[in-house]
Amino acid sequence: MPRIGYHISIAGTMDTALDRAREIGCTCMQIFPSNPRGWAVKELEKTEIEAFRRKQKAYDVSPVFVHMPYLPNLASPKPEVYEKSKTAMIEALRRCNMLGARYLIVHLGSHLGTGAEAGRERVAAAVNEMERHAGEVTILMENEAGQRNSVGSRLDELVEIYDRVDHDRIGFCLDTCHVFAAGYDIGKREVAREVIETLDVDRIGCIHLNDAKHPLGSGLDRHADIGFGHIGRSGFENFFSVDGVRGKPMIMETPLVETPRDAKGELGLVRKLLEA
Repeated sequence: MPRIGYHISIAGTMDTALDRAREIGCTCMQIFPSNPRGWAVKELEKTEIEAFRRKQKAYDVSPVFVHMPYLPNLASPKPEVYEKSKTAMIEALRRCNMLGARYLIVHLGSHLGTGAEAGRERVAAAVNEMERHAGEVTILMENEAGQRNSVGSRLDELVEIYDRVDHDRIGFCLDTCHVFAAGYDIGKREVAREVIETLDVDRIGCIHLNDAKHPLGSGLDRHADIGFGHIGRSGFENFFSVDGVRGKPMIMETPLVETPRDAKGELGLVRKLLEA
């Protein structure tokens, strides 16, 4: 059984996220490093850091994934935004190392109409700069859902950026909703196998396990509860049957508003599907 968990709120102090994760039965979790909708960050207190590390060990919630906030855009052609985005990433890596989190998940952003190649070049350059800041942290590039001007919706594009990075603190986070929205029908076993082989199972550090609210190829990043979207329960069963998938830590970012299940119920369903 792989490690399974949710994206957890950091309201209050960072260590309270671990309390919330344990309460619903998570064995791993994802958090933001700071306010996800702002550039400013509040310095972490020493007692907060110590409490986080102590609880993570005591609760056995591992790994902890940190997800970059919403505003940074590593593909931006705007110099001010690009520099602020790199600074935000450096700060996120610093916080990961302080907390003992070993993975930072990043969206690659939008090239804003300047062309996919230019966007890929900017992303690769930014990630290369992060080597001296990474410490013990691996950067996981997350696939996008096919939005206009997005970088990283096509899997070959992700692999191309990976190949341009000169250090080994790099890997992938595969989001099931995003890859489905981008046109890859992972509910079919043969397509799911191709997706995993393209990224290389050994380079996938995390799976974002989300159903898709809109049909295949919609280009819309709208998550649905597991089994209640267009991937569906049988689609996830097929996806889980691909070699290597069941061994990956899984994080859910599902809305839990369209079904009678709560987080504990959804965790139970996923574990049942994994055992099938």
